[in-house]
Amino acid sequence: MRKDDARKLERKALEALRMRAVQSVQDGESPEIIARALGINRTTIYDWLSKYRAGGWDALKRRKAPGRVPTLTGRQIKFIYDAVTLKSPLQLKFEFALWTRRMIQGLIKSRFGVSLSLASIGRLLAQLGLTCQKPLYRALQQNGALVEQWLKEEYPKIQRAAKQQKAQIFFEDEAGVQSEHHAGRTWALKGKTPIVRTTGARFRLNILSAISPKGEMRFMIVKGRVGAVEFCEFLKRLMHDAVRPVFLIVDGHPAHKAGRVTTLVDSYAGKLKLFFLPPYSPELNPDEQVWNDLKNNGLGRTIIKGPDDFHRKTVSHLKCLQKRPDRIRSFFQMPETKYAA
Repeated sequence: MRKDDARKLERKALEALRMRAVQSVQDGESPEIIARALGINRTTIYDWLSKYRAGGWDALKRRKAPGRVPTLTGRQIKFIYDAVTLKSPLQLKFEFALWTRRMIQGLIKSRFGVSLSLASIGRLLAQLGLTCQKPLYRALQQNGALVEQWLKEEYPKIQRAAKQQKAQIFFEDEAGVQSEHHAGRTWALKGKTPIVRTTGARFRLNILSAISPKGEMRFMIVKGRVGAVEFCEFLKRLMHDAVRPVFLIVDGHPAHKAGRVTTLVDSYAGKLKLFFLPPYSPELNPDEQVWNDLKNNGLGRTIIKGPDDFHRKTVSHLKCLQKRPDRIRSFFQMPETKYAA
């Protein structure tokens, strides 16, 4: 079907096409993608959304159903969709970096002179297939060019070298866990925020771990700080029973670049090599998911009775994770870690 051919369809077929398109957008598909798939002009689908917003499904019928005049045109709805999905509020001179209904309300008022209630803004966003979600954060210092280079050049080069040398690839990271972390929700009376009573004592452990795309995992628990000495100890344990060379990918923490670390790596005569992720790019490291799993599925869902209990439950969860190579492999299937699978 060529663009604009939709108007040549029979009445019932056109109505079905309009309804299918609007429903697909509400289900989360991009209006632009839907327009291309259906072979319609890209502005047409926003006009259909505008009609639906004014009069519901009946407004999408060939013969215009009686109802109020749309408060927003298709072109205006497209602007709102593009602003929310493609731009940061900071680019539009807002002082807050996350979109809120009130900010969108103000944007519509200032741009188009149309006043909508917050409830109406919520319905508009839902009709556009947009939902309120917890955002992912990226450091302002992150260099996009270096990330792109890592994804397209550096890591593929590492994979090729690993294949040639029959080496294992591991991603390593360190993190601290605390005993007072709680995950999930609880039931309570409506309108009354529940209070969870916990011990005032706090315990902390630092952990080093490394995982491979094949589902292998190594870890080491440290009660004090993690520095070059501790990292060297972890490397020795990692290499203790290694039959094949190990390519270890780490971040740029100073401990990873310390002189004693370089000396230790050199002592393995090429059997151990370190590679560094782009700065400020933790989302590229699949090993970050180990900490999410430990905090949200392990420690965050149990009662900690003391430091020994804290240590025991931490080790227990990590050992269980070691026995789940399928779970480890799933950490390489996140949107930003698939490149490493």
